[in-house]
Amino acid sequence: MTLRRALLRGIAGAALACAGVAHAAGLSGASRFCDSPHELNATEQDHLLRFAAVVREELDASAGSVALVSRSGLDLSRFGIRYSHAALAWRSAPAVAADGAPGGAEDGTPGGGTAPTTGAWSARQLYYACDESRPRIYDQGLAGFAMGTDDPALGYISVLRLPAAATPPLRTALLDNPRALHLLADQYSANAYAYGLAYQNCNQWLVEMLAVAWAGMSDADDLRARAQDWLRAQGYAPDPVDVGSRLLMLAPWFFPLLHLDDHPLPDRDAMRLQVSLPAALESFMRQRVPDSERVEICHDDKQVVVHHGWNPVAEGCVPGPDDRVVPFD
Repeated sequence: MTLRRALLRGIAGAALACAGVAHAAGLSGASRFCDSPHELNATEQDHLLRFAAVVREELDASAGSVALVSRSGLDLSRFGIRYSHAALAWRSAPAVAADGAPGGAEDGTPGGGTAPTTGAWSARQLYYACDESRPRIYDQGLAGFAMGTDDPALGYISVLRLPAAATPPLRTALLDNPRALHLLADQYSANAYAYGLAYQNCNQWLVEMLAVAWAGMSDADDLRARAQDWLRAQGYAPDPVDVGSRLLMLAPWFFPLLHLDDHPLPDRDAMRLQVSLPAALESFMRQRVPDSERVEICHDDKQVVVHHGWNPVAEGCVPGPDDRVVPFD
């Protein structure tokens, strides 16, 4: 493997995790940095769709209408990172029949008084639009979210389910398009400094959205700065990513979606970069909402495993004694 390929594979996982959504958005002619690395065959598509169905079941069990969802991307295990990309999943309102009775379908058709549907789930997130060379906010279905993985034979999704009382402020802010778009930076960087305004990655937009929601911030030109001030005051501090190699610190020379100029010089010298990643978001949300529930759903080429609790599911998607297993066969 050439140095260039080693650098790209070694540190660019978060960039590809965010950029990968561009394909689901229907963008064409993406640069080689955003090209999908693998064309799914019929079996892989079937497995991922069934995997997404299990994720949907776990979201349907949520008491609230908003949940944090994170997915694995490139293999970043050398950095101790399983999840590289997060989104806020939100549930549409249940269908209601024309006569006011609960509907039997999400399009509002009469259901004869049957129980209401749970509503459809969408994942709102930042992605990098390769053709436009800029970040965008995008709503994506769960199947597309689950398929945005680098390895169709092994994937992980983490769901953080919040109590019903904790979700209304998040839902209001998340679906307020002017505020959501005002939080969007002009320039994207996969390894954006968590307290910098020059760039932004997908997870940084999301944690700033949490700040806007929980602090009830009104819209203004300084919305990002106020969100970061609030996060700092609340103790949000992502664990530094230990790059551990001077060679990898050269990656911005080869990869246009990586930057170092926004990181403090001591962090660069120590090769420890403060970057917002899903693990930091989960820890912060657990701190704010202690009774939130975490579920990991993973799959290999044989089965789906559902693992409840804050301890991670075993590497390689190996089920534990209390885990639920859904075989593909």
